[in-house]
Amino acid sequence: MRLESTPELEAFRGKVRAFVAQHAPGVKAHSGVRAPDPALMPAIREWTAKLFEAGFLGIDWPVEYGGRPDAHPLEPSVVAEEIARARTWPPVGAASLASAAVIDFGTDEQRARFLPRIRSCEDVWCQLFSEPEAGSDLAALRTRARVEGEGEDAVFVVDGQKVWTTNGQHADMGYLLARTDPDAPKHKGITAFALDMRSPGIEVRPLREITGTTDFNEVFLDGVRVPAANVIGAVNDGWRVAMSSLGRERSGVAARGAELSAVLDDLVRLAERTPAAFEDSATRQRIGELAARVQVNAALIGLAQSRMLHGTEGPADALLGKIFFSELNHDLADFGLRLQGTDGLLTEGDPAAVAEGWWQDAHLYSRAFTIAGGANEVLRTQVAERGLGLPREPR
Repeated sequence: MRLESTPELEAFRGKVRAFVAQHAPGVKAHSGVRAPDPALMPAIREWTAKLFEAGFLGIDWPVEYGGRPDAHPLEPSVVAEEIARARTWPPVGAASLASAAVIDFGTDEQRARFLPRIRSCEDVWCQLFSEPEAGSDLAALRTRARVEGEGEDAVFVVDGQKVWTTNGQHADMGYLLARTDPDAPKHKGITAFALDMRSPGIEVRPLREITGTTDFNEVFLDGVRVPAANVIGAVNDGWRVAMSSLGRERSGVAARGAELSAVLDDLVRLAERTPAAFEDSATRQRIGELAARVQVNAALIGLAQSRMLHGTEGPADALLGKIFFSELNHDLADFGLRLQGTDGLLTEGDPAAVAEGWWQDAHLYSRAFTIAGGANEVLRTQVAERGLGLPREPR
């Protein structure tokens, strides 16, 4: 395993860091994958378009849509790290998942229609997978799509409900899973669609979370008509399309090493503000433990990247990285809150809140990462079965 970077990759990192410093739309006030205030969306769309134009996003796309086949395979990771290090806004929405589905499974017409609008950020996408009774058990989804008409005139009529849809209130397009064959085994009769979020019959209701923000949404679909030309992949083959996308999401969650390093630095500075806590051996031991785990997380990322470069990825690599990152992220925020004592109860907006309430908000949000991309309890079962070859869990 090689953990050191190449001179070429470090030169690329320098270009990205300078670009981020010049063009980024300011510091992101909250941790995690958050939906921005509506007033910020024009600036974030412009920022995203600039990243594509500079060749820092869509690096692994087909060359006719702006990809660079000669790029180092780790360049996308460098871009993500530098955006996280600057604590600025990454591109919002599910465009990376949707573009991967369109590139891997879509038609030439779909690529020509959707990819340029993703590059220009004219279209922000959301992911319409989870449902009230189909979150970690995604194949249990109940949203239905029935076909009407034939040939070029065929449309699918969609009825159902989605939930936990990040950025649904800002989205122009939705990456939708719906059941098209109710009689098929539950992993079979599912189809993936590109959905125009302005279609009649769609209602988006933002959800107020415990953090006080509205990052997630409920989406209700009542007789929504979707052209057959918007099917991504084959009808009833949506599970395969979705699993490809979720694999990318888990890798993305696991790759936030730069984010954890920055939080660790903040934690040390927070402890230094309270001499009695910093002089306490238990506090020093706990910070040392967390620092070691941050380094282990970086090593896990390096291992996964090394295996990716050599084509030796294991079925558990992304799963383990996602589990380790999400639980370490929670523990960092939790200890930061504990160091504050009763001041940790103060929320954003209180003038006496430490770091303007960032730690309290980060602690409340940190549980979301243990669910995003698959609940950690479910992923541990997958590690056992797929990675270690243990017997399948009894059904």
